[in-house]
Amino acid sequence: MFDHVAKLKEYIRCESVSADPAFAPGMQRCREFVAAMLRELGLAVEIVPTAKQPIVLAHRDGPATWPHVIIYGHYDVQPPDPLDLWTSKPFEPEIRGERIYGRGSADNKGPFLVHVAALARLLAEDPDLPLRVTLVVEGEEEIGSPSFHGFIETHRARLQGDLFLLSDTGIPAPDQIVITCGLRGIVTGDVEIVGPKSDLHSGLHGGVLLNPIQALTEVLATLHTPDGRVAIPGYYDAVRDVEPWEREELERLGTSVPQYQEFLGIPQFHTPPGFDPFEATRFLPTLEINGIGGGYQGAGSKTVIPSRAFAKLSCRLVSDQDPDAIWALVDRALRERCPKGVSMTVTKGHQGPPYVVVPPGRSNTPRDQSPVLATAFAAAEEGVTRVFGRRPLFLREGGSIPIIADIKRVLGLDSVLMGMFLPEDNLHAPNESFNLTVMGKGIEVSKHILKSLAAAKR
Repeated sequence: MFDHVAKLKEYIRCESVSADPAFAPGMQRCREFVAAMLRELGLAVEIVPTAKQPIVLAHRDGPATWPHVIIYGHYDVQPPDPLDLWTSKPFEPEIRGERIYGRGSADNKGPFLVHVAALARLLAEDPDLPLRVTLVVEGEEEIGSPSFHGFIETHRARLQGDLFLLSDTGIPAPDQIVITCGLRGIVTGDVEIVGPKSDLHSGLHGGVLLNPIQALTEVLATLHTPDGRVAIPGYYDAVRDVEPWEREELERLGTSVPQYQEFLGIPQFHTPPGFDPFEATRFLPTLEINGIGGGYQGAGSKTVIPSRAFAKLSCRLVSDQDPDAIWALVDRALRERCPKGVSMTVTKGHQGPPYVVVPPGRSNTPRDQSPVLATAFAAAEEGVTRVFGRRPLFLREGGSIPIIADIKRVLGLDSVLMGMFLPEDNLHAPNESFNLTVMGKGIEVSKHILKSLAAAKR
């Protein structure tokens, strides 16, 4: 019997932080744990090298007439810092009530094990299950999945399937599952403004040159209108219209605007006209200033005019925006608005396109989708409704998982993203935890999806 709680404890103990080379032994231990666990299920497993962290690839083969589902997960986690804010040690799992605490418990070790446990139970009941299964478990998701695109390009022949199944998105409440149907894309970059060749005494030289911090903040202030829209021509031209079914699903979310405001701890919202905060985070693009710096940052005062100032920017994108085209607009706007007396450097960072899939029967616009994908969505709805007592919501999400769009572009496959983690699970923060009751119910739903796929017609 596959003991999912025991496996999750062992999984959490693997200190698999991809961002810090000091955790290299933990990364190796973690992928070896995943490989051994999947071999216990009778799968053929290999560890595929990449430029950074190897990918665990496991197969259950069968006749080409069997449907083929690909399950995705990632074994890397965020750094545990700050350690002093943890109630228990981040890599020593501890169960308190219905929650298991530990780094990676909700992102993504617990949700991934939902599908592994479901497969284990299903194969124990029916060893001859007519379903081909591939599991892809990467170790670089928390650093932007730099090797994943090359991996799926190289292994596309082995990844020819019907759909991807994964759980790396959120839900609003323990009894309200969300099937994520859209993710915002992203493109990031840096802007630096340089003035004098070195920091200057503000008394001796103040008033004769443009301060780089002033120049930078003046440029940044032009990027938005007072009502919250991005003030760059063409920025919204490719944005896909919101369909009526999407607004209807969102109305069923149940969270009120005052509740959301209280959760954020803000005096009021700042959304573009015609969009409430729940719509804005799902249906509209953004341009955010993520960081800004320049000049003296220490205690007390140091009266200098800094030689340079910088800002870090990110754009969250919605369908059908293209990251390259959007960054070109941002780059041009920044350079055109740079005042004389300083110089500007704009550097593009990482990017990923947005992704949208329309559940079968939810739109009046015909779309070419496989019958196996339709079966997966129907099974997810049936399973969630039966196990959790409420039918799932089909919603876009404001976050970005660039690999989902890569999977669609390279392999032509859509994904069924069954949310599992809750707002209180503290992803990326101290005291990360995962609700074991949600996990147990999620296993039953995943089992229903996999069993339904095995019976599907290709």
